[in-house]
Amino acid sequence: MSSFIHPSANVSPKAEVGENCYIWHEAQVREGVTIGSESIIGKGAYIDFDVVVGARCKIQNGVFVYHGATLEDGVMLGPGVMLLNDKTPRAINPDGTLKSANDWQVSPTRIGYGAGIGGGSMILPGVTVGRWVIVGSGSVVTRDVPDYGLVYGNPARLHGFVCPCGQRLQLVEQSDESAELACPQCQQRITIPRVEDVED
Repeated sequence: MSSFIHPSANVSPKAEVGENCYIWHEAQVREGVTIGSESIIGKGAYIDFDVVVGARCKIQNGVFVYHGATLEDGVMLGPGVMLLNDKTPRAINPDGTLKSANDWQVSPTRIGYGAGIGGGSMILPGVTVGRWVIVGSGSVVTRDVPDYGLVYGNPARLHGFVCPCGQRLQLVEQSDESAELACPQCQQRITIPRVEDVED
């Protein structure tokens, strides 16, 4: 099956859309974008130029993904999520002239394999969100999130770890270097580097 692009969507002819994708009403996909197979782009989403979207991603309605962002395979961005790219946003230079594309530096953002970002969350410039992370709705993520991390709040803080199946992991044992966690639902065991700054 070839991909479905709604007639109201604006997809640049210089974008690369994989097989079996769905791009819905009023979405905009800019030049240089790569979208992997079986991904879904929701109504009113904006995918900026040169963004990389992996396979089997779900980008919900009203999401903004700006230049410099990379989504690995299987990423979910809930409604209204924003991935930002400018650490020092200004419309003008110190001399009052309008800034151009050459007057600022992009800060890349990466969302890891299988991660889920809750609706209304913001991922700040330069942040890496690890594999299988869950970010709670309405969070502002200001720093990197480790693999399997559960973060929420403003600013988002680490509150534990989650299984790929979505359930919160429980601590089995830990050493000075690592911790072994177990899922109460699927019984999968996961070993991660020991992290000290986990909040209850």
